[in-house]
Amino acid sequence: MQDCPCGSGLAYSACCEPIIKGKKPAATAEALMRSRFSAYAVKAIDHLGASLQAADRKQFDAASAKEWAESAQWNGLEVVATERGGADDEDGIVEFKARYTVNDQEQEHHERARFTREQGKWVFVEGRVIGRDPYRREEPKIGRNDPCTCGSGKKFKKCCGRG
Repeated sequence: MQDCPCGSGLAYSACCEPIIKGKKPAATAEALMRSRFSAYAVKAIDHLGASLQAADRKQFDAASAKEWAESAQWNGLEVVATERGGADDEDGIVEFKARYTVNDQEQEHHERARFTREQGKWVFVEGRVIGRDPYRREEPKIGRNDPCTCGSGKKFKKCCGRG
């Protein structure tokens, strides 16, 4: 019995595999989200494209998704929160953290993903990455060839910027 990559505690054959292989639909938005994580882990790229909303399927870049899936080691999934997305809902949100390793660097992807139903099946609509805002410099950046800020008249690289 192989554990499911999604971390549900169930065997892969009883959890995400039937959804990925199209043998049964995902019962909830969370189940679809878990199957999408597992699809990356087992390199089931077709499922990633098929589980997108219809409007996005034509733009799906299977080659890039395959390259991404193969470049990473998928270490685990944590479902942080769900909003709606149950068996009787038409839409839902799943917030999750996916852990993976690329080039020996451990990474974490934190996202709030939105799902909806199309023809009765759950599909992925969009995701919003959650994380720290990038550093924004308050003052203008000083270039190496700009005049030094100390007022010496020399280029920054020949004065205070010498490293």
